[in-house]
Amino acid sequence: MKKYSTLTTYVLVSVFVVITALFIFNTVDTGQNIPYNEFQQKWIGDEVKSINVKEDKMLVEGVLTNGQTFNTYVPIDTLNILMKDNFKSNVKVSFQPPSNMGVWMQILPMLFILIICLVVFFVFMQQTQGGGGGNRGVMNFGKSRAKMALPDNKKVTFKDVAGADEEKTELAEIVDFLKQPDRYIEMGARIPKGVLLVGPPGTGKTLLAKAIAGEAGVPFFTISGSDFVEMFVGVGASRVRDMFEQAKKNQPCIVFIDEIDAVGRQRGAGYGGGHDEREQTLNQLLVEMDGFGVNEGIIMIAATNRPDVLDPALLRPGRFDRQIVVGAPDVKGREEILVVHTKNKPIGDDVDLRVLAKITPGFTGADIENLTNEAALLAVRRDKRQINMPELEDAMTRVTVGTEKKSRVISAADKRITAYHEAGHAIIMRVLPNADPVHEISIIPRGMAAGYTMPLPTDDRSHISKSYLLDEMVSLLGGRAAEKLVIGDISAGAKNDIDRTSNIARKMVMEYGMSDKIGPISFGTGHDEVFLGRDLGKERNFSEEISAEIDAEVKMFIDNAYVQAEKILKENMNRLHRVAEALIEKEKLQADEFEEIFQNS
Repeated sequence: MKKYSTLTTYVLVSVFVVITALFIFNTVDTGQNIPYNEFQQKWIGDEVKSINVKEDKMLVEGVLTNGQTFNTYVPIDTLNILMKDNFKSNVKVSFQPPSNMGVWMQILPMLFILIICLVVFFVFMQQTQGGGGGNRGVMNFGKSRAKMALPDNKKVTFKDVAGADEEKTELAEIVDFLKQPDRYIEMGARIPKGVLLVGPPGTGKTLLAKAIAGEAGVPFFTISGSDFVEMFVGVGASRVRDMFEQAKKNQPCIVFIDEIDAVGRQRGAGYGGGHDEREQTLNQLLVEMDGFGVNEGIIMIAATNRPDVLDPALLRPGRFDRQIVVGAPDVKGREEILVVHTKNKPIGDDVDLRVLAKITPGFTGADIENLTNEAALLAVRRDKRQINMPELEDAMTRVTVGTEKKSRVISAADKRITAYHEAGHAIIMRVLPNADPVHEISIIPRGMAAGYTMPLPTDDRSHISKSYLLDEMVSLLGGRAAEKLVIGDISAGAKNDIDRTSNIARKMVMEYGMSDKIGPISFGTGHDEVFLGRDLGKERNFSEEISAEIDAEVKMFIDNAYVQAEKILKENMNRLHRVAEALIEKEKLQADEFEEIFQNS
């Protein structure tokens, strides 16, 4: 807000200077300009009341008898002849003597205004182009934009980080080094100079870095990788040097670079050989990191979710020589994160965080924080004083599937197709031994989906078996099979199911080695050439004949899954009808309601 008020002040000052300049230099009266012959006629015709003659400008300013003002340019000799030949005693004539100012005195006001304009413009550019960290000004492009946070009462500690016990144990060693480095130096131990936090988005990498600074009680420099690179050559390298100079003045300290992949990408990659400015910045970062002494007390921490694109020199010992994987939390970690994010919220007695942790597999810390916030918003919308379990479950569905669209008008035919489609998924998931149990079925549109069948995994899986993947494909194709068997036609609503089924089958053949015919062979490198684009850079290390065999095996897996889905639904046709009818009537079924229909059919 302060920045905007400052800019407004400069804009107003600039407008004032321009108006002043126009006022000073535009000294001509606002009267009507008339030619000399018209002035001569008006003079002879007694229409002129008074005139003021400016000899140095050959300008005559006058007032007519009707009160109208006028201006005309006429040489003084010509004017004198006119007044002598046509003398008018009733006309008031006044002469303004020539200015006795020199040339410099006439130019001085213009120079003064020009200087004011330049000063205002220069200060304005300083405000708009200034960087972070207090380094303002157009001449400070090479200054670091790292922001230093000193220890305070609002610090983040390891108590604020839940669901990452092993990660905190790894980082506790660094905290101990920052608190008492002499113990390590006497022992001859070298503390890791750089720690790279790797993991999916939202798993708490930045929060862990803040917790290290809070626990150690040392200055904490934070900067984004994109802040190093500018349009000017050499700016990034200069900012790296300045950042390390600031860090050395405040040692012991922590320097945290968020999203380091923006500046640490592999050198010489891509068609053009890389970006020279970015590579200069990376080279300077490599040199500065490798130049540390053991007792300097500067710890580098970086975070990224793309470690595959980082330059190998950045990951060697002596730089970021310790990598800590911050993954999605397990069920115990999710429960701990839920405790952290609900401690300042009014939670009802019916809320069981253990159950909520079980039905949120794959959720990261950011996802769980978003879930609790959505639940609080739903509670306010429903005029409740506390958050109950229905709000949390609805918030989970809202986050994973989308917002309910109850107001959308759906025809009876579309409703029937959706009901049988979702009932097909649910029946097969209930019958297959390796499929996850059904948690909720709905034909109310949410997001882009016309309906959904939500499973509830009983445990977090560390390993995915072939039998589980085969059952997953059968359950995904259950919707399409139900449409074909009951409706007699198929719809485009199964597109997402078909996409997921095809993806599973192709990975089983090409990456997991689960094809009996082709065998345990991995085709491709398992990752894309990220520098050339995901589609352009698909690396292919197999022949056309193998490609045909892969396609045949993928098709075989999908065909077998579809045949099995049809077989299960034909054997449970009565249950399929009962579940679909219940969905058409209620629009939503919970796990216990579905189980009751399944058992009694």
